[in-house]
Amino acid sequence: MFEQNDFRIENEDMGMSEITKLVQRLPYWNDLTADEQSVVAQSAVVRTYKKDEMIYGQGDQCLGMIYVLCGRIRVYILSEDGREITLFFVSKGESCVISAACVISQLRFETVMTAEEPTELLIVSAGDFQALADRNLKVRCFLYELATERFSQVMWVMQEILFLRFDQRLAKFFISKFEKTGEREIRMTQKEIAQQVNSAREVVARMLRQFSEDGLVELKRGRILLNDLDGLRRLVSA
Repeated sequence: MFEQNDFRIENEDMGMSEITKLVQRLPYWNDLTADEQSVVAQSAVVRTYKKDEMIYGQGDQCLGMIYVLCGRIRVYILSEDGREITLFFVSKGESCVISAACVISQLRFETVMTAEEPTELLIVSAGDFQALADRNLKVRCFLYELATERFSQVMWVMQEILFLRFDQRLAKFFISKFEKTGEREIRMTQKEIAQQVNSAREVVARMLRQFSEDGLVELKRGRILLNDLDGLRRLVSA
């Protein structure tokens, strides 16, 4: 589906019947009336993004409510000096409320969203989604529940930054990767790790060298081997 020269594919490249099938994946689809379903099916668009392509940036107009058909999105804030703080990720089968922040007048997030890998999104425009939320109580509940969930994730990130030493954060990141994949080998660049643990690449490089000297990890070209998981766990709880 993702060719090297693909930039964006929208409804013109897709039949209406295919769009109708895709919108049925929306978590609030069954709570819509027949008329509301028809509006969503007619107005929704499908867009694809290449790895590292920006989806939504500071100052952009409200994108709308998005649903990830495949791929993964990183949502982060960007300081004036270029420092990035990752807030959360949106993966396949998940929706993002930040991209539709204009629907909730109290929500003010100057965020950036980029595709972590080739990503395909189903997007309901801000205007259409706001009309749904205004008319349909269940859609409005979905919107606020999702906003609450994302806010909790943001608070968790801030607590990590404020209350954990960086060595603990990095060790916790490695343990979470192992528990998710079952693999002791992590294939990530230092820049990618820095983005996910909210630090600078140089800080990550220094800590990796320290971890290597302590026997916790082994550094290979383009990959990291987790040698001492128990040691990493002890570091987190220290």
